Amino acid sequence: MPGPYSDDDDDAGLVAKDAAGDNAAALSVSEISAALKRVVEDRFGFVRIRGELSGVKRAASGHLYLSLKDENARIDGVMWRGNAQRLGFQPEDGLEVVVTGKLTTYPGRSNYQVVIDRMEIAGEGALLALLAKTKARLEAEGLFDPARKRRLPFVPRVIGVVTSPTGAVIRDILHRLADRFPVHVLVWPVLVQGQGAAEQVAAAVRGFGAIAPGGPVPRPDLVIVARGGGSIEDLWSFNEEIVVRAVAASPIPVISAVGHETDTTLVDFAADLRAPTPTAAAEIAVPVREELAAQLAELALRQRRAVARPLQLGRERLAARAERLPQPQALFSPHSQRLDQSAERLRRALVDRTRLAESQLQRSGGRLSLPLLEARLGRAKERLAGLARLHASLNPDAVLQRGYVRVTGADGATLTTRADAAAQAALTLHFRDGGLEVAPLEGGRPIAAPARARSAPKPPPPEQGKLL
Repeated sequence: MPGPYSDDDDDAGLVAKDAAGDNAAALSVSEISAALKRVVEDRFGFVRIRGELSGVKRAASGHLYLSLKDENARIDGVMWRGNAQRLGFQPEDGLEVVVTGKLTTYPGRSNYQVVIDRMEIAGEGALLALLAKTKARLEAEGLFDPARKRRLPFVPRVIGVVTSPTGAVIRDILHRLADRFPVHVLVWPVLVQGQGAAEQVAAAVRGFGAIAPGGPVPRPDLVIVARGGGSIEDLWSFNEEIVVRAVAASPIPVISAVGHETDTTLVDFAADLRAPTPTAAAEIAVPVREELAAQLAELALRQRRAVARPLQLGRERLAARAERLPQPQALFSPHSQRLDQSAERLRRALVDRTRLAESQLQRSGGRLSLPLLEARLGRAKERLAGLARLHASLNPDAVLQRGYVRVTGADGATLTTRADAAAQAALTLHFRDGGLEVAPLEGGRPIAAPARARSAPKPPPPEQGKLL
């Protein structure tokens, strides 16, 4: 039986012709593409597709382009900017997701694609896999290095809190701070769950770090990022890379207090310290004021004791040494005894000396009789008279009374020779009634000088002999 395009067909030709009674007119490419588009969109107006992300790319326009694949097939997908901005996680290659949207065709390339309205991670296992992958990548960059951790201030003056302003978390933190050590608290309200939460938390951390010191708004000394407990999905905003990087780059020390003690997020690794709960974060942030005051009082008491201890030890050592020293009475007793003995010997010596003097006086007084004293006085007078006569006979001026002259030189010495007189510059002639000065000899004769009367020398008083 000949086919529709056999050589036996009389209607076959080079030019397309409409057959009689044929109501299937030829369609254009655009018409068939549009028809296919309507069929696909009408048949698959709402679909949910599970698959692994591949070739994820975010365009400059903000649209997200990707592919979904499994072991046997692959389908392209696009997510427009508005929906892409509301994603609660960062799509990455290899992540298994469930997307919701509608199928459509793209006539320009004769293929079909899914327009994604919503994207979710396919199960908790896939979410944990994404978490592990993100953690490994950030850890390789050094964001979780313990060497980057900073010490928290001992008593912060201002504490910044990034959390929801309406939840129980902020009330617990404020209440705990008020009980322990009231400080100035700045609250930066943010969403802690859902679309946009990660961006708000990251902006709050960066905002606290951007506050200038000394400005109208006090700069926090410490930042607490807090949220209550929840599932891994509820806490996912604190696993987002944007939040982790903001916490790691914060110039202010950060305490992470996200979830309960068993909950762990990537922010915990990037923060300077992780608190098991928000209340515990408040306890870590400040000390107890009463305990601090008690410690200060104890230190002050120990300081006073430390200052007084050397004095006390000195007193004890002095007392111990004083006990080993001999008594003053024992030290002075020998000297006092020798003093008493010396005083007694002095008294006896004075008494003996007085008795001896009295005895000698009595013996001498017995020899001092009046006749004996007169005889001795007479003999003394005779000796004195003899000495006076001898003195008068030996006086060189005694012969002046008989007309003799005594010649003296300039030094007052008596001259006895002519040669001695010729050698003198001036001579003095002593007469009975005075002296006469003459000039040196000239031509063998003395030249008279102006007479200067001198009184006759007085004879010396007669020497008195000892009476006794």
